[in-house]
Order: sequence, then structure tokens, then C-alpha cells
Amino acid sequence: MKTSEITELTTSEIIERINTSTGELVRMKLNHSVNPLDNPMKLKFARKDIARLNTELRKTPIRKMNMTMENRNLRKERIGVVCE
Repeated sequence: MKTSEITELTTSEIIERINTSTGELVRMKLNHSVNPLDNPMKLKFARKDIARLNTELRKTPIRKMNMTMENRNLRKERIGVVCE
């Protein structure tokens, strides 16, 4: 899954994808231990997709927090308070 696709998802969709991807990863690991997968790189790709989803999930509150801090700084500058 590409990062551009992930950024278009809502928070609930990201959480749902994390849950399903984690389940698939566990299932693939168990199957791989019993009977080797045709392409073991699928495990790596699944882990990376989960990491991308978690990163995007974490970015959302950080963006909101940064926007509120920028708004506070702009308000302080308008009234003449020095921002440091």
C-alpha cells in the first residue's frame, strides 16, 4: 500500500486496516513456520505496511497539535506578545 493511498484514509479506516493487516501477518507467520511461503518477502511487506499505517495514524494528532500551536502564535503576534 502506498503512502499516498494511506493519507486519503480516515482514522477509522486506518485502524481497521491495521487490525486486518496484523491478523494477516500473524496468519502468514504461522503458515510460514509450518510450510514455507512462496515469497517470504510478503512478511516484510506486511510489516512495512503496518508500520506505514501506524505512522499515518500518529501523524494526524501531531498535525492538529501543530496547527493549534501555529494559531496560538499568530494570535500572540497580533496582540504584540513575543513568541520564543
